[in-house]
Amino acid sequence: MAIRKILCVDDMAIELSNLKNILIEAGYEVTTAHSGKAAIEAIAANGNPDLIFMDIVMPEVDGFTACRKLANDKATKDIPVIFLSSKGEQADKVWAQLQGGKAYITKPFQKSEILDQIKVFER
Repeated sequence: MAIRKILCVDDMAIELSNLKNILIEAGYEVTTAHSGKAAIEAIAANGNPDLIFMDIVMPEVDGFTACRKLANDKATKDIPVIFLSSKGEQADKVWAQLQGGKAYITKPFQKSEILDQIKVFER
């Protein structure tokens, strides 16, 4: 599956900007949201992205809840969600997977980590 459209979700503007810049520089079409709620609304308004990078701790709707909603919806269940979080405990990673997350990157992230994860889903 070719990855072209990526949704980035994070309530921290600097984190969102850094991620967006990495992805745009690599040639991806990027949309952003500042919460899980805004992410779900963006998908409803703009159509399904090919992949989502999602923070966990956010206002309104956290990343775990948003991922679970997407994973349980027929229309969005096949969108890979990659969590990006400063929460680095093994329990967080396991819980992320149980919510439907396909990968987990601990912040601070490196450009190579982001691009390498995208390649996994392009196969």
